[in-house]
Amino acid sequence: MAIALRAASAETTASFFRVSIGFLRNLSTSSTPNATASASASANPNSASSAAKKTKRRKKKKNLFEVAQFLPNWGIGYHMAKTHWTNVSYEITRINLYKDGRHGKAWGLAYKDGSPADAPKKISGVHKRCWRYIPNLKKTEESTLKAEVPAA
Repeated sequence: MAIALRAASAETTASFFRVSIGFLRNLSTSSTPNATASASASANPNSASSAAKKTKRRKKKKNLFEVAQFLPNWGIGYHMAKTHWTNVSYEITRINLYKDGRHGKAWGLAYKDGSPADAPKKISGVHKRCWRYIPNLKKTEESTLKAEVPAA
């Protein structure tokens, strides 16, 4: 019986502190000069002040292997480039993946202004989070290859 009373009194005390802390928290936020603005923002969630308060989450950029994992054959034969590069890309020729699938080494043909380099070379910076897939270059090459082969 004494244990039950002690447990009940502990629950009552804990709930009292929760209520009083919540009350103090509400008092401290409502005493600010912008209390009316925050009250109106909570009443109308589409207002401009509530949009300004929301923090925008940035999409985490991907390294070369995280981009290549969704392409057929881990992106071999596809063009990829860093996001800040212009008119420069790599056509992936070989990938050596580590066990986790997000790290490794990659080799490819460097393309500058649409013309390829002589031989494949090791791609530097493959673990940096700034890679993107370039879909237009792969499609144009496939279409030119199909156009060159005469239909039988």
